[in-house]
Amino acid sequence: MTGKRDYYEVLGVPRDADAQAIKKAYRKLAIKYHPDRNQEPGAEDRFKEVSEAYAVLSDDEKRQRYDRFGHAGIDQQYSTEDIFRNVDFSDIFGSMGGGGFGSIFDMFFGGGGRGHGPSRGRDLQLTQRISLEDAYRGTELTVEYWRLETCAHCDGTGAEPGTRVDTCTTCGGHGQVQRQQRTPFGIISQIGACPTCGGSGRQVTTPCKTCRGSGHDRVKKRERVKVPAGIDDGMRLRVAGGGEVGGRGGPHGDLYIEVRIDEDPRFRREGVDLVAELPVSIPQGVLGARARLQTFDGEEDVDVPRGAETGHVIRLRGKGMPYLRGSGRGDLLVRLRVVTPRKLSDKAEALFAELADELDTPVSGDKKGFFSFLRGG
Repeated sequence: MTGKRDYYEVLGVPRDADAQAIKKAYRKLAIKYHPDRNQEPGAEDRFKEVSEAYAVLSDDEKRQRYDRFGHAGIDQQYSTEDIFRNVDFSDIFGSMGGGGFGSIFDMFFGGGGRGHGPSRGRDLQLTQRISLEDAYRGTELTVEYWRLETCAHCDGTGAEPGTRVDTCTTCGGHGQVQRQQRTPFGIISQIGACPTCGGSGRQVTTPCKTCRGSGHDRVKKRERVKVPAGIDDGMRLRVAGGGEVGGRGGPHGDLYIEVRIDEDPRFRREGVDLVAELPVSIPQGVLGARARLQTFDGEEDVDVPRGAETGHVIRLRGKGMPYLRGSGRGDLLVRLRVVTPRKLSDKAEALFAELADELDTPVSGDKKGFFSFLRGG
């Protein structure tokens, strides 16, 4: 989601702030902007903004992901409901009567209607490893995982077939109850899911033997997923509807597959470019040569220039990774490494000695040539 402000900026805390400082900053801002106290235009939006920032930064896992990937890492990984799941706001406002601030969830999810109506299922995430060559060419993965589905035995009712499902006596079938609590800001009405029926509006007399009244069953799923050529390490693929079934007839969540790319012994990736090392002999480096490099698409000719030294880079345009969006490819960067032989035959040593005399050049201030100095002559 674009246009969001930095969470640390929203709360007015430094990036290395500890949990206590984050909680203190949020409490101060939440009291200031809570719509039950502040009726100014934009107060509720500001309250939602600081609440979302706190929900992320108060959770170690979400905070680490945000620090690494920014808002994109949060928006791709979590739904809005997942961001707020298990956040204990009452711990912050407990000394103030607390209950009024429990309505934070209702502000984000329609004033408590989420308990009675359909709700979207939970998103799931898997991690799959592929080779660099698979990332270069594109591939197809088959993934297997478990998810919640509508119970086939009771068709999602939660009741054993042939038994009754009654209207909840607590909420009268509405799935919601209204509570009033006195706070320092006055009496606040809060609508929430019925504690008896959990928001379904129904009471099961004989729970289903398969799902034990939940209406859901855990099943194994298999999905085939296309991996586009050019995908980068850590990117995620989304399978719409691949997550768990929603509540009360709601839609499935999504399945996210995080792709991790293994290191390749031949190439190193730098963005859309590939980097390879090509060993060449001293004669090849001195005289120049045409070498061959094995790539993902077969052998590629590489022209080694005369006088090449270790570290010299030859760029083969359009031989790198495919662009993930649009056409074209990056480049293949061939980095030369001149190999010095460790062992020489008598003949080779004599030839090198002769070559050294031929190339011997006097060094300023020294009558002996450079190669003579190396030979200790």
